[in-house]
Amino acid sequence: MQTILFHSTIFGPIHSRRLGTSLGVNLSPADGKVCSFDCLYCEAGFNAQGPGKAGLPPRGEVARLLEEKLASMKAAGENLDVITFSGNGEPTMHPDFEGIIDDTIALRDKYFPEVKISVLSNSTRLDREDVVRALRKVDNNILKLDSALEESVRLIDRPVSPDFTAEKAISGIARFPGQAIVQTMILRGEENGKQIGNDTPRHIDALLEACRRIKPRSVMLYSIDRPTPCRTLHKVEREELERIADRFREEGIEVQVN
Repeated sequence: MQTILFHSTIFGPIHSRRLGTSLGVNLSPADGKVCSFDCLYCEAGFNAQGPGKAGLPPRGEVARLLEEKLASMKAAGENLDVITFSGNGEPTMHPDFEGIIDDTIALRDKYFPEVKISVLSNSTRLDREDVVRALRKVDNNILKLDSALEESVRLIDRPVSPDFTAEKAISGIARFPGQAIVQTMILRGEENGKQIGNDTPRHIDALLEACRRIKPRSVMLYSIDRPTPCRTLHKVEREELERIADRFREEGIEVQVN
């Protein structure tokens, strides 16, 4: 079974196909996975691998490690485009998420004031006011919406909480009009004999209607680029992604295809 990607709290810089030269911040354990989704396509593997033994990194340690890395990069004259919260799970599950964002903004301003701060979130914690406040402070508030149809959310994203729904995700993202960047993984395939895909006209129509409600700053459409824990998923090629993107562009919605 595919396992966690990152074995440290601060990782990289790496080249992100969507964000540029990115220094990563992993708020999940360095030896396990903690996430409110269990996506079929997650590059960090399934949640069944467990949370490990290290625990979540404390706020003070995150700030210390981040400052050490930023200071060394500054001294070496290295380039940096973005500090990105991602890692081995959902960053907004950290109990000190808002404080960590505040620390990161202060450190960014001290060492690389031109650098953007991005958060990749699965939109499951948008009912928490501290999370909403934190996400309103960052430059790139990237929120997942793989499908606006409930059955596909259950099949593809597999939320841990039975109370989470596509409607809750849409309503939560709509709290950030003009700021949210909606990120959608487009794929097809099958799992346990069930056909899986969110590339059909029905899915795209529903996603477009959701974006009319959300009024996002932009939409990111992408597909599988690396091995996935579910081996029967298939990449949707760029040409098809561009055709889907044109539907959104016709509505005046900015779209980035990767």
